[in-house]
Amino acid sequence: PMGPQQFTADLTALDSKLTGTLHSPMGSEEIVGTVDGEQLTWSMKLQKPMPITIDFDVVVDGDSMGGEAKLGLFGTGKVTGTRG
Repeated sequence: PMGPQQFTADLTALDSKLTGTLHSPMGSEEIVGTVDGEQLTWSMKLQKPMPITIDFDVVVDGDSMGGEAKLGLFGTGKVTGTRG
């Protein structure tokens, strides 16, 4: 409903645990997830602009990552990122 969104992520992987913060113009959200090889998964519960849980599933390839985000009742969206 809102189209593409841009985030900046500060992520830390230690063993199989992923922690970090996602920053956007709407605010910042702490995340906790898992690491399995090059695969990262985490969920994020947002309240703005509407309550929704977003489930991320991405694969890291060098300085890039890509995958998808499940957007509740709104289907899925593409996720891409590069190390900055």
